[in-house]
Amino acid sequence: MDLGVRWKVHGDGRTPAPGAVVRPDERLSWPRTLGLGLGAQHVVAMFGASFVAPVLMGLDPNLAIMMSGVATVVFLLATRGRVPSYLGCSLSFVGVAAVIRAQGGTSATVTGAVFVVGAALFLVGLAVQRFGARIIHAAIPPIVTGAVVMLIGFNLAPVTASTYWPQDQWTALLVMLFTGLAVVCLRGFWSRIAIFLGLVFGYGLSWAFDRIFGRIHSVDAGGRVTDHWRLDLSGVGRADWLGLPSFHGPTFQWSAILVALPVVIALVAENAGHVKAVGEMTGDPLDDRLGTAISADGIGSMLSTAVGGPPNTTYSENIGVMAATRVYSTAAYWAAAGFALLFGLCPKFGAVVAAVPGGVLGGITVILYGMIGLLGAQIWTNSRVDLRNPLNLVPAAAGVVIGVGNVTMKFTDNFSLSGIALGTLVVITGYHTLRAFAPAHLRTREPLLDEGNQRARS
Repeated sequence: MDLGVRWKVHGDGRTPAPGAVVRPDERLSWPRTLGLGLGAQHVVAMFGASFVAPVLMGLDPNLAIMMSGVATVVFLLATRGRVPSYLGCSLSFVGVAAVIRAQGGTSATVTGAVFVVGAALFLVGLAVQRFGARIIHAAIPPIVTGAVVMLIGFNLAPVTASTYWPQDQWTALLVMLFTGLAVVCLRGFWSRIAIFLGLVFGYGLSWAFDRIFGRIHSVDAGGRVTDHWRLDLSGVGRADWLGLPSFHGPTFQWSAILVALPVVIALVAENAGHVKAVGEMTGDPLDDRLGTAISADGIGSMLSTAVGGPPNTTYSENIGVMAATRVYSTAAYWAAAGFALLFGLCPKFGAVVAAVPGGVLGGITVILYGMIGLLGAQIWTNSRVDLRNPLNLVPAAAGVVIGVGNVTMKFTDNFSLSGIALGTLVVITGYHTLRAFAPAHLRTREPLLDEGNQRARS
C-alpha cells in the first residue's frame, strides 16, 4: 500500500530549476528538507495561530503543539501524500471555548464538545466521499457558510474588549499597529508569519515597558484590578526542559456540544478551500481527495481532544510557504510534524507561550478575530453571492446579528440556545425554509463553494 512516504530527489537536490516546482512526491536533499529551512519554515508559519489558539481556549500549549504534529501525520497518511498540508490548532473554536467556559464549563467540557465536532466532521467527510462535493452545497450553500463563519469570528469581539485589551491598552494598541503593518507591508514568507512577529514584538515591548515604567495597575488575567508585571516569566524558570504535557479526558454536556457543532460548517469551508488551492498550485486535481481530507481532519481533531488538546484544521499559512518556496514536498511536512512533537516535549517552551501578556493578546486578537469574521465575507465574494436577493439577505442578516449580539432563546430552565449556536440554527433553517416558499425567480442556483473559490483565484 502506497502511504506517500517515499520521495524522489528533485534535480540535484539543492534548488528547483527556474520555473520548476518540487512536487509532493519529490524532495530536496534531507539537510535542506530538515535543517536548512523548509520543515522549519512550516513550523514557524504555523506557530503564530498555534501559540494563540490554546492560550485563548485555556488549554495546554505544549499538548497543542504536540498533537498538531500527530494530526499532521494522520492527515498525510490518510491522503497518501497527495495533499501537502499542516494541521494546526483551529482558531474557529476560540469563541466556542469562551462561551462554554462562561457557562461554567471546564477544559474537559470544552474538549468533549470539540471531540463531537471532530466526529461530525469525520462523518461529513465520509458523506462527501460517497456522494461528492455537491452534498455540501445542498446542505450549506455559500450564503450559509459565509454567514456562519462571520458570526463565529465577530462573536469573539467582546472577549477582546473585556478580557485582553483592558489589561494593557497601550501595549495592545502598539501590537495591533505593528501586526497590521507586518501583514500589509512585509512580503513573501515574512508576511505569512505576521502574527508570530506580532507576538515577538509584543513580548519585547512588554519587557521594555516593565523595565521603564514598572508595574501596571490594571486588571490581570484573573480579572482582578491589581499592580502586576506585564510579562511574568516566573513560570518559565520553574518549568522543566523535558517532560510530557498535561493530559485529561473529555466530558460531554449537551449544552456545550450544541454551542460547538456549528463550527463544523467553518471547518468544511476551510478544508474545501484548502484542498482546491493546493490542487491548483501543484497542478494535481484533488477533488477526489476532498472527502478524505475532511475525514482526516476530523480524525486528527478527535485524537487531539481525546487527550485534552485543541482541535486542528488545515493551515492557510503553510500554503503561503509553499507558494513562496515552490516546494510542495510532503517530506517537509513530515519534518515539521517531527519538530512539533519535539517542542511538545519541552515544558519550558509551553511556559513561554503561556506567559504571553494580556495586552499583547489584545492587540493580536483585534486583528485575528476580525480576520476570521471577514473570511465569511470573502466566501460570499468568491462565490458571487447576491445579497440583493432577499432569500440570501434575510437569513444571513438575522443569523449574524443573533451571533454577534449573543442573543439568547430560553426554552426551559435548563436549556437555552444563544450566540453562535442560535445564529447558525437561524441561518440554516431560515434559508432552507424560505427557499421552500420563495418564488422561482429567487431560487437561483448558487455556485459550489469550491467552484466559487476556483473562479476567484483564476
